[in-house]
Amino acid sequence: MSVSAAQKTALAWVETARDVLSADCARIFEFAEPAWREYRSSAWYVERLRAEGFTVEDGSGGMPTAFCAEWSNGAGPVVGMYAEYDAVPGNCQAAGVHQAPRVGLSGHAAGHTDPHSALGISGLGGLLATKATMELHGIKGGLRFTGEPAEKVRGSKPIHAARGYYDGLAGMLSFHPFYMLPMCNTVRWDTHCGAAYSMIYRFICDAPHLFGASDGAPIPQSHSDIRAPGANDALVMMYSQARMLRDSMLPHVGGWSISEAILSTGQATADNLSAGLAELQYMMRVPTVAMAEQVSARLDALAENIAGLTGCRVERHWVCKSRPGLANHAMASMVWEQIQHVGAPVWDRDAKDLMRQVQQNCGITPDENPVLPACETLISPQDAEAILRETLPPNQRNSTSDDYTDMTWHTPTARFYIARPALKGGPYPAWAMNALGGMAQTIDPMVQVAAKVLACSALRLLQDGEARAAATEEFNRRKAEHDIPPLCDYPAPTQFKWPEYVQTSRGMDWHIPTSEVP
Repeated sequence: MSVSAAQKTALAWVETARDVLSADCARIFEFAEPAWREYRSSAWYVERLRAEGFTVEDGSGGMPTAFCAEWSNGAGPVVGMYAEYDAVPGNCQAAGVHQAPRVGLSGHAAGHTDPHSALGISGLGGLLATKATMELHGIKGGLRFTGEPAEKVRGSKPIHAARGYYDGLAGMLSFHPFYMLPMCNTVRWDTHCGAAYSMIYRFICDAPHLFGASDGAPIPQSHSDIRAPGANDALVMMYSQARMLRDSMLPHVGGWSISEAILSTGQATADNLSAGLAELQYMMRVPTVAMAEQVSARLDALAENIAGLTGCRVERHWVCKSRPGLANHAMASMVWEQIQHVGAPVWDRDAKDLMRQVQQNCGITPDENPVLPACETLISPQDAEAILRETLPPNQRNSTSDDYTDMTWHTPTARFYIARPALKGGPYPAWAMNALGGMAQTIDPMVQVAAKVLACSALRLLQDGEARAAATEEFNRRKAEHDIPPLCDYPAPTQFKWPEYVQTSRGMDWHIPTSEVP
């Protein structure tokens, strides 16, 4: 199918907005706020969307840094897009060719890795291009744009899904910068991402004086309370014993991972006191919900056992429960057509010069064309699927995890990837990829292509009733075959000690001070 007049208008809009989108992308990159603490990033999006004529619900789904924006050009189908904007602690990197944190911060602060800064602005560009085109061409229908915080802990989308924010859409367009081969300049076909469960075990030692007491007699001296193992011991035991049990909690096939994170409670002390609070977060990425439930049951039993041994009580708090993804070939085919019309990103001489400088500063001999070849080419969804399946068991339906999957159970969804700048050769340290995601010359080509694909795909859905009908029929059929209702039965876990920036007499700092602080 050829490019329509409306799509040509949208493509031209994105080109004209190149400098504005570039500046917006740089701004969110510099904010670099981590999960559940994206205060400035979400406020910026809300203000911008309201200025563009959208009605915006701030704090959607009970999440302070989430939002839902709506705009209508009259009765008709509604298309969904979204922004992510959370950054990752320990990845603070300036938008430059040398390894260096952003000014005034340590490398332990947060930084954009995927980068969500460019993901979100690509979504915004596609959204605004679609809106402008609908107005100019009199296209009826509406747009819904959600702000999705805490993606790195699979935070917002299961909550938005359970509360109906994806219901009633003609389709959802889910874009992500390329992050693993063969998913580069293509669309997912059959093998979508899997399930993810994450929880926090909070060990609380609020009666250390009773530990080890016989016949109800308390420990006689307050400074002897330290004899109670307390929360730190509980955390260490949980961490180490769960790691020893890891392989027995899941089958030895199927592609899965479990990771831990210790949340700081700021209780550094030299007094003879047992630690009163310790928190350990788990994240599991598995193909199926059944596997996630299996691991959760083992972790729950272990936590209760350890709490009893260490004089603690334990609370389990959910961070996320997300479902595996549901394929939709009609949506994937439609988006693949738009990717072929737009083409792969193109990096110019200035961008490649910066890439070569990064190579050199990583100890790699600079290449005349430093771009990873896959970034400059397209691969069909079917070919990418065949490569992806080469290392997976035949009976494995889903692989890896990403919380866009919760959208797929509420509306026809296409998940597509456009190449972010990646270097040939290597291996490269993390800072190199993070830097390439922040420099305008290297990241803007991806933003331009992704925004164009989003706008062209949205317009196709809005204008093509047959495409919508095919996507809806397939969605209803697949959902009926494998229906999984929303798993989210918990509030947003925003009350925990998630890492964040702090304001002190020194100015804004990360919660771990810069190395220059005396």
